[in-house]
Amino acid sequence: MSGTKLLPYILIYLLSVFLSSVSQIVLKKEAVREHKNFIREYLNAPVILSYMLFGGCTLLTLIAYRVLPMSYGSVLETAGYITVTVMGSVFLGEHVTKKKLISLAVILTGIIIYAI
Repeated sequence: MSGTKLLPYILIYLLSVFLSSVSQIVLKKEAVREHKNFIREYLNAPVILSYMLFGGCTLLTLIAYRVLPMSYGSVLETAGYITVTVMGSVFLGEHVTKKKLISLAVILTGIIIYAI
């Protein structure tokens, strides 16, 4: 199958990776927040919506895999490291070290080489 026919499914997969990263950030924010009790820690709107979003990501991934070869998944999934690092820095105030930047550059280079 040609690259142009695969592009929509690659974008669906990347959307799934991005939404999964969003869900992880929301869960992280909820994990550090103080809750009234043990039940409220797990049964609150952000946590429930995050897990529902994870379920939706699974469906998007399955849709993408109907057309994409399995070998694409491991490469596209690494984009999650990039999105989580950027979102963690922006929304959680996590510091991006020089080591992390080099690692992300290696990941991005790998994705580009695979795409070529």
